[in-house]
Parts: sequence; C-alpha cells; structure tokens
Amino acid sequence: MWEHNFPDEPVEPPDRGEVLEGPGSRLERLLDQQRQFISDASHELCTPVAGLRAQLEEAQLHPDQTDLISLLDSALRDVNRLQGIVTDLLMLARLKAGVPVERELVDLAELVQTELCARGGRRVVRLRLDPGVTVDAVRTQITRVFTSLIDNALKYAGSTVWIQVRLYGGEAELTVADDGEGIAEADRERVFEPFTRLDSARSRDRGGTGLGLTIARDIARSHQGTLDVEACTSGGACFVLRLPHVAAGPAALAPRRIP
Repeated sequence: MWEHNFPDEPVEPPDRGEVLEGPGSRLERLLDQQRQFISDASHELCTPVAGLRAQLEEAQLHPDQTDLISLLDSALRDVNRLQGIVTDLLMLARLKAGVPVERELVDLAELVQTELCARGGRRVVRLRLDPGVTVDAVRTQITRVFTSLIDNALKYAGSTVWIQVRLYGGEAELTVADDGEGIAEADRERVFEPFTRLDSARSRDRGGTGLGLTIARDIARSHQGTLDVEACTSGGACFVLRLPHVAAGPAALAPRRIP
C-alpha cells in the first residue's frame, strides 16, 4: 500500500531570462499567484464579516424579535472563523519569512501515539509505527502537520484510517491514508493551494480556514522535507510527509534555534 518511487534525475537551474522576462516568466507567475492569494484571502475574510454585520443590523432594526442567545452563538461562530483565518495567515507569513524557531529531536512514532490518545471517533485507525524514526524539527509545527492530516482522514474516511511511520530511502516518512472518496490525480497539487475548494465530498463541508494543507506543506519545506498526495490502494487519499532523518544522539537532544 505504501510503495513510493523517488526521482533520481538532476534538476537543471532555470535560465535567468525565463525567470525575469516576458508575460510567461516565473516572476510574472509568482506575481499572479500573489495577487490571487490576496484576492482569495480578502474574500474569505469578508464572508464572515458580512454575515456578522447582517445579523447585527437585523437585531438593531428588530430588537424585540431577536433571539439573543441565537444571535450570540452565530456571531461567535463568525468571530471564531475570522480569528482562525487571521491566525493561519500570520503563521503562513512567519513560515515564508523564515522566522528563527527552536528545534529539537522529535520521534515521529511517539508524536503520532500522543496525538491519537487525545482523540476519539468511530473510525478504525490502523498503525504501523517503526521505532527510532527521529527528525530535527519544531515539535509544534510537525504536530500541526500531523493533526491536519489526521483530522482530514478521520473526517472523510469511509471506515478506516492507516498511519505509518518508517525509514525509507534514508528519510523519515509519515503516511496518513483513508478509504474515503480520495483526491483525483489532477487535484493532488491543487489541494495545497490556499483556499482551494474541490468539487467533491472533501469540499462540501467548508469547516476550517482553507489554509491547513498550505501551511502543512510550507512546514514540511521549512524542514527541508516534502508533503505530497500519492496513489492509495484503498482508493482514498494518501498524504506522505518526508523529512530528513536525524539519528538520536547527545548532540541531537539539545534544543537549538534555527534561522
């Protein structure tokens, strides 16, 4: 179920003209992406603000017909969504800026077990956790990646979720797979774009900020790793996090700040 191939072809550096010049240049594409991100973020922020404003104006016009408890519950939901989006935007900005953070040796199997102990649910979770799969990482950030993946898997699985931790090809590998509807091959990169909504069961529930997988991939990259969606024999989604493996030792145990 978890067979992966690693590319071994060297990547040629881009031509300088390709990067800087012309409407199809890499710089122009990056600017287009930035403009699209700003537009999408503005829309996501405006939606709960507009809903909150409409509710408050209605209550102001018809105070005698307003159910205060219902109004407060609805307003708090919109405020919580706004807070979640702003918090994730700030985290995304810090990741892009490379703000120095403290790293430590993290055992991926132990991290998975700790997080799963705090969860319930009706889904069957099958584990294959090899010991000694350790990485040099910001614990809170790698935890954020795992919780994002497991939350998605538990939400969209038909009945079963598989989690595997192993060493593969000299890298630490964490796989989270489910037996849900899966993600079409054409959408396997799109799911990591900010505020992406797919035309599938995975987009019908708009819970969350729309930045979870974007942040998860940026965290992986900030740790010199990767996060991808790959083929899954169960037919569902299969997310694979790969990070450089760091063997445990006296020097690796001491926390340290990484720029």
